[in-house]
Amino acid sequence: MYSVLMILTGATSWTQKDGIQRPTGFWAEEFAVPHETLSSAGVAITLATPGGKPAPVDALSLTPEANHGDVAKAKALSAYVERHAEALRLPRRIEDMSLTGFDAVFVPGGHGPMQDLAVDANVGKLLSDALADPKKVVCALCHGQASFLAAGDASSWAFKGRRLTAFTNAEETQAGLAANAPWLLEDRLRAAGASFDSGAPWSSHVVVDGNLVTGQNPASAEAAAKAVLDLLAERVERV
Repeated sequence: MYSVLMILTGATSWTQKDGIQRPTGFWAEEFAVPHETLSSAGVAITLATPGGKPAPVDALSLTPEANHGDVAKAKALSAYVERHAEALRLPRRIEDMSLTGFDAVFVPGGHGPMQDLAVDANVGKLLSDALADPKKVVCALCHGQASFLAAGDASSWAFKGRRLTAFTNAEETQAGLAANAPWLLEDRLRAAGASFDSGAPWSSHVVVDGNLVTGQNPASAEAAAKAVLDLLAERVERV
């Protein structure tokens, strides 16, 4: 059985350019779909947040409006999050975690990671160490890639030169959030030295570069999780 460390944001708000605190958290689809896909494949998942804070779901991500008007999908996501409410309320502390016993690290998005994971040194070290180990897989979705920014500095960024994707400037603009965002994720990843690869806005787009898997947006959640399973299976076959 594989074991995955799923790193979630503990942030309940995202500080805007004008100082307004925008309610946030993890994006429901980006937690629920990979969690269900991996769990159904027999993967053991451990949830962790900075300081062991409860992992908050972004309430917006549970609305039909945020799910293309799909009422059934919104209800299913709400039900899934509710089923795992206890685990989300009592995650492990990132500060206490090591990669021992884990085959992969998975970071769902939502704007929360822009607030806390992007500047968390403990998250950065876990990601750096996992990326450097060819036997482990690193995966992030949408704004989860903000966590990559904590993995070193301008001279020694772990993801420099790696091919990846994330929520794009175009998508942030179309979502109406770019103008008041303190920074844009695509810009920061490019500036840090990533080889950024974008697909059409809101379409499923997954990039696999060695042991790194990245998904562009919520629509990429299932494909990214399946890519992780494929990579893990390949690594077992090589041993």
